[in-house]
Amino acid sequence: MWGGKYMKGSKLMALLSSFVVLFSYSGLALSKYNLPEPQTPIAQQIYDQHIWILWICLVIFIGVFGVMGYSIVKHRKSLGYKAANFHESMVVEVIWTIIPVIILVAISWPATKTIIEMKDTSEADITIKATGYQWMWGYDYIQGEGEGIGFISQLATPQDQIRDQAPKGNDYLLEVDNNVVVPVGKKIRLLMTADDVIHAWWVPALGVKQDAIPGFLRDAWFKAEKPGIFRGQCAELCGKEHGFMPIVVEVMEQEKYSQWVAEKQKTAAATKVLNTALAENEASKN
Repeated sequence: MWGGKYMKGSKLMALLSSFVVLFSYSGLALSKYNLPEPQTPIAQQIYDQHIWILWICLVIFIGVFGVMGYSIVKHRKSLGYKAANFHESMVVEVIWTIIPVIILVAISWPATKTIIEMKDTSEADITIKATGYQWMWGYDYIQGEGEGIGFISQLATPQDQIRDQAPKGNDYLLEVDNNVVVPVGKKIRLLMTADDVIHAWWVPALGVKQDAIPGFLRDAWFKAEKPGIFRGQCAELCGKEHGFMPIVVEVMEQEKYSQWVAEKQKTAAATKVLNTALAENEASKN
């Protein structure tokens, strides 16, 4: 008798183990549907808490529906069981109140610490203002190396891909003409606002998501730990071309970043001289 029960228990454990392995494998195989690989300490915290809460929810789901299913099958009326008739159990009330409270506190404690860190925008090395427009982003470097640089960043995906007249690229609708360029290992403070409607600046690999609201300045920050190109999108429904205003952040080594800044400033100076000459020429005609 005990041997039979032991065998059933072993089969149940084997089934649960297989389910966990299959679930883990599926999670890896379908990782493109999960959050992207975190590139900052804050993004790592967000990713870890996301996975941790997912497992908590899975355990609760299996526990609740497992007990419910077992009770329905094993204690059904056709086997002769009669419904229990009881109410107002103080013990049960206390248990199902305390357990959720403990779970919520366990979840909210690390989440609160992460949010507090996300809001600490002090002692930034570089400050960039990001302005949302329908449907593009404007960037102004207003403090730190690169101060004075400004440009508009728009979707660069070819129209023939959008119209299904050409094969779609790997970064379909996630490519722009001007990347936001920052140096690696530096704290970047972002000031967000908008010129028309509410937008949201979201780059999940950097752990940043902040609404850009007309008339308000909101801030966020990130510090990328390695060079690379990281992509995001506007995360607030902002009109008919909401899905056509991607965000691309290019993280460079410090030396390359300094070269990029020098080239941008040189181009800006040449453009200023040209515009001044054109203005003087127009004035002389009048």
